[in-house]
Amino acid sequence: MRKSRYSVIAAVAFSLATTAGVGMADLPYHGDGHIMLNASDLKWGDVASMAPGAKIAIIEGDLSKKNPFTFRLRLPANYRIAPHLHPAYERVTVLSGTLHFAHGDKFDREKTRPLKTGGVAIMPPGAPMFGYTEQETIIQLHGNGPWGIEYLNPKDDPRK
Repeated sequence: MRKSRYSVIAAVAFSLATTAGVGMADLPYHGDGHIMLNASDLKWGDVASMAPGAKIAIIEGDLSKKNPFTFRLRLPANYRIAPHLHPAYERVTVLSGTLHFAHGDKFDREKTRPLKTGGVAIMPPGAPMFGYTEQETIIQLHGNGPWGIEYLNPKDDPRK
């Protein structure tokens, strides 16, 4: 049953980029195989699949397709990430702030581990996770698509 949900999730994942107002034509790629940009070049937009306040900047890839992707999430202070899972490996690097992150299917602040600037988390496909911030935090995610998110409690899904 989860695999069929992932195909829907992948289709919704593409809306992340379009919701953010960032298309592949907006990226600084000119057919030479290189993308080079500074943080000030990123275009941030809302994330349809996350609670209000989170912002996304797509760096590379079409999240709905089977290809590499890289994107950043900017999470405001006191932001809660409800328990969820992904169809592919999640590789997170904390670029600024602190992400309090944990494996598990129930939100529990006491079970999180603070990942500070430079911290890394790698979670396998289908593994439930959750987290929160106390200050604005920017994380970078990369992996291979298709990408998506499924909340364990459907009431946590802002798309519904």
